[in-house]
Amino acid sequence: MKNFKNVGLIPVRLNSKRLPKKALLEIDGLPMIIHTMKRSMLSKKLDYVAVCSDSKIIETLVKKYNGNFIKTSSKHKNGTERIAEASAYFKSELIIDIQGDEPLINPTHIDKLIDFHHTNKNYDIVLPHLLIKNNYNENIVKLADSKGKILYFSRNSIPFSKKKNIKLKKHLSIISFIPSKLKKFASIKQSYLEKLESIELMRAIENNFNIGTFKLNGDSFAIDVKDDYILAKRKLSKDKFRKFY
Repeated sequence: MKNFKNVGLIPVRLNSKRLPKKALLEIDGLPMIIHTMKRSMLSKKLDYVAVCSDSKIIETLVKKYNGNFIKTSSKHKNGTERIAEASAYFKSELIIDIQGDEPLINPTHIDKLIDFHHTNKNYDIVLPHLLIKNNYNENIVKLADSKGKILYFSRNSIPFSKKKNIKLKKHLSIISFIPSKLKKFASIKQSYLEKLESIELMRAIENNFNIGTFKLNGDSFAIDVKDDYILAKRKLSKDKFRKFY
């Protein structure tokens, strides 16, 4: 078992449903998953970063680019379960889940998440949010909170308001876990609302985990469909962190 204070784990499933093999899509000369890995390694707060997958193709790719890889089961229903398995190799204070389909992940966002969770240890799980315009997009997970405690996640526009100009809170794809709570999450069966919303952290809400959030500034988006991929290629060519890896 390795001792690191803050561990970043990047779960990857090669056969994604909406955009098959998207982890391998090339953007500015590198596969998408390598961008996510390299940018996570730019974090000043992470002590260790590893990609977690059941895919031999991903393993070979990660090692080619001098990354750390952890082999995981093919039976996991989601990324959180995958990193829960990988987290057993570490003794740490925080496990940071970094979604593999975010090739434009901002390293400073990871650092701010870690700082916030170390200051707010009353939360079992912490995920930051960005404010976005109120427009329907089922690929963007939104959250509703009360004084920083998350009450619900949805792919719909929540909370509902008759005011059209209200800002919504977008769930960022970096999530901090207290390791014992991550292990507990993975031991619980999929919940009703988790299946209904197709959002794995609904399982945590339905089982009374204490989930916190705070606002970050900037931009962030995941590659879910082909249009996202086209946009990522355009944005990455002008990205300020690209020159560092």
